[in-house]
Amino acid sequence: MSTLQKTNIKDFFERAIRNTKLDIQREILLENIANKIAKTINEKEKVNLNFIGTHNSRRSQFAQVWAYFAMEYYGIHNGFSYSSGINTSTFYSSTLKALEFSGFKFSLEEFSHKNPKYIINYTNAKKELLCYSKTIDDSINQTPFIAITICRSADENCSLTQEATSRFNLPYKDPKWSDDEDNEKEIYLNTSTLIAGEMGVLFKKVKDFLS
Repeated sequence: MSTLQKTNIKDFFERAIRNTKLDIQREILLENIANKIAKTINEKEKVNLNFIGTHNSRRSQFAQVWAYFAMEYYGIHNGFSYSSGINTSTFYSSTLKALEFSGFKFSLEEFSHKNPKYIINYTNAKKELLCYSKTIDDSINQTPFIAITICRSADENCSLTQEATSRFNLPYKDPKWSDDEDNEKEIYLNTSTLIAGEMGVLFKKVKDFLS
């Protein structure tokens, strides 16, 4: 699907973590999210995370997929990542290509011109994801969940039900601005790298809290 040369997913992930630079506010935010995730696992023996964007097309998909990998990487087997939007759109092709470049494998589970469904995994993965654009109330999103909004619009306009036990805003710049520009692939890959790195930092903190 991509013209980019794939890389080793473990190497990509670890490099992204090493290159992650956080200011004190971001560090505290990740610490607070990690503490809540660990507390939920200790109390409920599992945790569901729902990354919420406007259209569930770019940043929320990146966050779900990298959280899925990070939890397996750190041996957090009772954590599950989901994503959703205020509205539905599609799993944008450049999001897919950036993830594919880092080593994820995509197979088409259900074809649709508007909103195809993809099965996502990687070599030696213990489980897989079914990803497509969806709203919070889609049946695939397990409840209760910790809500993590990834943009200002979702944070301001998303009304959550009582199924959300906690809510955090972890915003990322939307790579949509680069669509159809010469640097589109680079921008989406940079966004993927940034989110991969922060998911790595986040779930390392979760692992430390659980220990």
